[in-house]
Amino acid sequence: MPGDPHPKHPIEALIECADRAIEAEDFDTLIELYTEDAVLVVRPGLTAVGHDQLRRAFEAIAAHLDHSVSVRQAGMHILEAGDTALVLARTVVRADNAEQDERAATYVFRRAPDGRWLCAIDNSYGHDVIE
Repeated sequence: MPGDPHPKHPIEALIECADRAIEAEDFDTLIELYTEDAVLVVRPGLTAVGHDQLRRAFEAIAAHLDHSVSVRQAGMHILEAGDTALVLARTVVRADNAEQDERAATYVFRRAPDGRWLCAIDNSYGHDVIE
């Protein structure tokens, strides 16, 4: 919005794009939002690394949730230091065959040489990976 004293951070827009791509099962678009060596926490104790594993993980998650997954951010704070950013988010995941799940997510983004932000670590489980 013009004149908005708090313009949207580019990473916030990128996360919104990722959420829409997950819901649409547009895995081509989704994978392009990640670094080549990105890590995805599929669930605590299980990670996927790199574009091929991430794609397979997202496809499996979509199938497991009967292709009805919905992802939204219910709050976000971005801490940026040079070419690295830490995102603390309240992520809400819904599916037709599962209860709504609200998570305190953590994401790490790196700025690529071309200036684009890309997700390097996608941990929608946040500190729950410790338990």
